Amino acid sequence: MTKIPAKTFMAVAFSAASSVIAASALAAWPNDQVIRMVVPFAAGGSTDLVARKLAEGVAKELNANVIVENKAGAGGTVGSAYVARQPADGYTILMGTVSTNASASCVYPSLAYDPVRDFTPLAVVATIPNVLDVNQSVPADTLKEFVDLVKKHPEKYSFASNGVGTSNHLAAELFLSTAGITMIHAPYRGSGPAMIDLVGGQVDAMMDVVMTSYPYIKDKKLKALAVTSRTRSSLLPDVPTVAEQGYPGFEAMVWFGVFGPANLPANITERLNKALAATIHHSPLKQYLLDQGAEPSDIVGEAFKAMVTSEVAKWCGVTKQANIKLN
Repeated sequence: MTKIPAKTFMAVAFSAASSVIAASALAAWPNDQVIRMVVPFAAGGSTDLVARKLAEGVAKELNANVIVENKAGAGGTVGSAYVARQPADGYTILMGTVSTNASASCVYPSLAYDPVRDFTPLAVVATIPNVLDVNQSVPADTLKEFVDLVKKHPEKYSFASNGVGTSNHLAAELFLSTAGITMIHAPYRGSGPAMIDLVGGQVDAMMDVVMTSYPYIKDKKLKALAVTSRTRSSLLPDVPTVAEQGYPGFEAMVWFGVFGPANLPANITERLNKALAATIHHSPLKQYLLDQGAEPSDIVGEAFKAMVTSEVAKWCGVTKQANIKLN
């Protein structure tokens, strides 16, 4: 019988013990350690509001302490890069968006993360359409009238956005190329100042998420010409889609989704997805989303990964055609 050297025996024993401890730690997840849901934008915005309601529900489902941590900067890419660098232990997750986890890779040449390779897609929380708004002084009440107007006066009409390369900027560029029209882009530092100037008539049009445009449309301060989903919005049922007004297949959705760092263990991924699904599809979050014109989602795991891959390809095509790049 071969005698195992003492040092080798101790090394094997230590390795086995470490594996047992690691497996035990995973099985016990989550323990009393805090789960941080990183929002890569400032507090008070739409992503932050959804994340806080989501965190409350997930905390109850997991019987754990879940906090929202805002890490804003560079269009959401600072906080996203931070999560990508964290240990894959389930204690740091990201509330990502179409901007941070799809189009950012198209407009930032030296992005510090890959939206597909560097994350574990967990679940899409909700999708929400944009709406094409024009101010009341624009002499057009339908999408066709607006397109005809812009074609007659190229370079006269302007559209606002939340900034160069943002999701509503790219949605507008996609529509311009689809409709074959040209407008002047007026980028702002966020939707608030852009909306103020749109209502005031300093700019003519804007693609904006339904939830923030709705109050102005309801008060007749803006005219809604089209929504960018494939079906009409429950919040604006009388506003036709872009697709049904002569541009079949057109779609430009905003989405919120939860990601972990790459290589998140399967058992943690499963537990997080169960907690997320239970929260997304029950009140108060479900009702909040519906009230904002958002649609709660069932997309998880591999389907979410496929969606991200498809979205990256789509928006990179738009940015290339529009020659949009950020330093």
